[in-house]
Amino acid sequence: MEEEKREMEKEKEKTCKRCNQSYTASSNTSSSCRFHPSFFVCRRHDDQKRYYELKPDDPPYAAKFYDCCGAEDPEALGCTSSFHVSYDDD
Repeated sequence: MEEEKREMEKEKEKTCKRCNQSYTASSNTSSSCRFHPSFFVCRRHDDQKRYYELKPDDPPYAAKFYDCCGAEDPEALGCTSSFHVSYDDD
């Protein structure tokens, strides 16, 4: 009975708190979750040499990108892969 309960809990569908996808424990692999480990920021990039497409209301120094990989699209596919992490796993 206890083993059956653990099996049911194991296959319970969860939501990943990094990529927001649904998954089960049996489908969770080391490359299941793609995410950005850093924030999407609005500031000058450290190298100061890259071109950034600014909106008309942006100040001239504004640069918008993921701090981890430099991707400038807020919807860019994550630059890091790992296991999904559930809100229940904390």
